Amino acid sequence: MDLDEEQKTALLDFIRKDGKGFLVAHSGVDTFYSWPEYGELVGGYFDLHPWNQFQAKLVTEDPGHPAASHFPKDFFLFDEIYQLKSYSRDRVRVLLRLDTAGVDLTKPGVHRTDGDFAVSWVRSYGSGRVFVSTLGHTVQAWEHPVVQKMWVEAAKWVMGLTKEGEATPRPRPGN
Repeated sequence: MDLDEEQKTALLDFIRKDGKGFLVAHSGVDTFYSWPEYGELVGGYFDLHPWNQFQAKLVTEDPGHPAASHFPKDFFLFDEIYQLKSYSRDRVRVLLRLDTAGVDLTKPGVHRTDGDFAVSWVRSYGSGRVFVSTLGHTVQAWEHPVVQKMWVEAAKWVMGLTKEGEATPRPRPGN
């Protein structure tokens, strides 16, 4: 199902002008490809999952953000990790990313040449807040206690119930 122009405008205004929040789960970046404003809203689009499901090592980049503060510095999660297109750290603040040391970056289907595979991020959109996490392909990911806590804290953050939590974009640590 697609949205008509009035619905698209209403959604964007709800966030941008009315200051409301928007949560994007797993395949929420795998939709509305012909609507560039949606890609801008969420920070990028799905561009394959070259490794399919695997035991991914994830890195917590922003332990000060309430949606990520409970994660260890790095941890393993069995899930399907997406790569993104039309994604840039100039627009988003990454909370969690894939540690690429344990994956084959020469595998067919890997298109990103910068090794930057964000899995959860936040951004400001006008006066609203957006939280995106591509985690959630596997039952293990949805049932993992730290991932469940992430969703609760992310919901509180996008609704403005939590004032802490930067959304200012920043470069990848170490770059």
